Amino acid sequence: MKRKILKKSILLLILITVSNLCYSNEDLDKIFTKRNIVISSSNLTCTHFVVWLATTQKQQARGLMHVRSLTEHTGMLFIYPEERIRAMWMKNTYIPLDILFIKKTGHISSISKKTEPLSLTTIRSEEPVQYVLELAGGITDDFGLQQNDQILFLN
Repeated sequence: MKRKILKKSILLLILITVSNLCYSNEDLDKIFTKRNIVISSSNLTCTHFVVWLATTQKQQARGLMHVRSLTEHTGMLFIYPEERIRAMWMKNTYIPLDILFIKKTGHISSISKKTEPLSLTTIRSEEPVQYVLELAGGITDDFGLQQNDQILFLN
């Protein structure tokens, strides 16, 4: 019970702290809407991200291609209608990414770390997932994110 209260307190503090932050990439802002998410880590920390939502096939095909930089607390969340094995690639993606494959429950199934820019190699989920989150390469290690951590969708 104390752990849940601690997590909620930390989450509230994070939300208050970051509520005035704005992350911008003009090209992506024109095509995608944004959403706040928090990853509740097994090491009792919560990390806030502002992510662009890729919900349509056209948005999912575009993804983070042609992006030259990604700030620490931004990323792209691919939202699919159902759980399936998901496959991603790095075609026309100039920066390394950490790719988190996320189950319908919001729990991280697997992570592909520091993917190779511009690679045509397929990166697959290990089991059916409904979401894929792309973050700047190295972020998962920096924040200690790992399998079974949970994504909390805020707005």
